[in-house]
Amino acid sequence: MKTLHIGLDIKIYENIDELSNRDAQLMNEAKAALQKSHSPYSKFQVGASVILENGKVLSGANQENAAYPMCLCAEMVVLSTVSSEYPSMIINTMAITVKSSSQVIDLPVPPCGACRQTIFEFEQRQQKPIRILLQGEKGAIYEIASAKDILPLSFDSSFL
Repeated sequence: MKTLHIGLDIKIYENIDELSNRDAQLMNEAKAALQKSHSPYSKFQVGASVILENGKVLSGANQENAAYPMCLCAEMVVLSTVSSEYPSMIINTMAITVKSSSQVIDLPVPPCGACRQTIFEFEQRQQKPIRILLQGEKGAIYEIASAKDILPLSFDSSFL
């Protein structure tokens, strides 16, 4: 028998002041995107922003409806915008933040599994990792080097 160990290195910044100016701007754009959230059912807002290789910053927010499986995650919204408006542009970094009306979230919240898969496939398509910055409503910020890091044993087109 063998054992496979899968590890993850996360850089942790105590607050937004420790980020570079560019990363702080990106996180602030994600926080501003929370205002675009349509989350009348869960009251859980998610904002995401990306910075493209040309310096353009785009953002998106989660969009809910009564049929929960048909909701759109903020990450999917912003990635769809990139794909349709800037299809050949490389995404360098994605920032994701959340806010809940029922509690203050002071821990970084990672993307759901579907979003991890989608970000991972964007990485494969552009042949470059996407840095991910995560923050709750307040508190520490996690920096993850690539979606592949948070999607171990990933499924990709090589299996098809």
